[in-house]
Amino acid sequence: MILRSPRVLTTGVALGFVLLGSALSADTIHRSFDVAPGGTLEIDTDRGAIEVRTSRSDRVEIEVVREGNDAQKLELDFSQRGQTIVVEGDYPETKNWSFFNWFSSQKILFRVTVPERFDVDLQTSGGSIEVDDLEGSVRAATSGGSLSFGNIDGPVWGRTSGGSISLRGGGGDADIRTSGGSITVGDVDGTVHAETSGGSIHIDRARGSVHAETSGGGIEVNEVMGQITASTSGGSVHAAITTQPTGDCRLTTSGGGVYVDIAPGIGLDVDAKSSGGRVTSEVEVDDASRSRTSLRGTIGGGGPSLYLRTSGGGVRIDRG
Repeated sequence: MILRSPRVLTTGVALGFVLLGSALSADTIHRSFDVAPGGTLEIDTDRGAIEVRTSRSDRVEIEVVREGNDAQKLELDFSQRGQTIVVEGDYPETKNWSFFNWFSSQKILFRVTVPERFDVDLQTSGGSIEVDDLEGSVRAATSGGSLSFGNIDGPVWGRTSGGSISLRGGGGDADIRTSGGSITVGDVDGTVHAETSGGSIHIDRARGSVHAETSGGGIEVNEVMGQITASTSGGSVHAAITTQPTGDCRLTTSGGGVYVDIAPGIGLDVDAKSSGGRVTSEVEVDDASRSRTSLRGTIGGGGPSLYLRTSGGGVRIDRG
């Protein structure tokens, strides 16, 4: 049995805590810029989460928290070009791995406040992005995190390779896509284009057209006031059409049922078929050609096509 000196053990532990404390060091950087409403904030960073809030002040306030192992290696550059504020974060490639990486975590966070009327263009290679209520356009992209938007009075464009997306509401069009998460959209005045490769899609209301596509979840659109295309390979599709579509509507799934609510006064040409269940309609269908698994005919005198297909459930048309 080998006995070690208490002094040696104490020295080793102390050295370990010194090194670990160094690895876990933190700092916070502050910057402030005078701007006018209607300007633009651009952030492009190799690492870090981004949070954007608004205020009635004509200033952009930026706080960057760098905490944890090697967080200070993120090099920051701040600049102003007219009414555009640019923030760049450059993180050098780390070639040497340290044993102490096991005992520390890295936190990099951009906290930003902008005027209530402002455009934002945000990009990070490693972190979530959150934008509060804002009057302006929003562009946000991340390679590894979720996207969360408040009520945005302007167009919204969002991309993530690994997280969910939520949009509380919007006054413009929304184009949002993720490779690995669910999508939730509230009340949007414009069109909605929502795509995910691994989650469900839920839309409360779209006053424009809707394109919803997922490979791994259900789709629910509580109210669409334009044409709709909804497709999933792994769940049910449920949509409510409340105003006359100006174009064809397609609802398809390979792994669930298709359910459509149609408001009175809407005219459509119905083409519905199921390979795994019944096709039924509570809405009167004229000139109908029907069987247990298919239905063709017109509703409300006819109109754009209502194309319904499923190979894993039934089809039901209800009066909305």
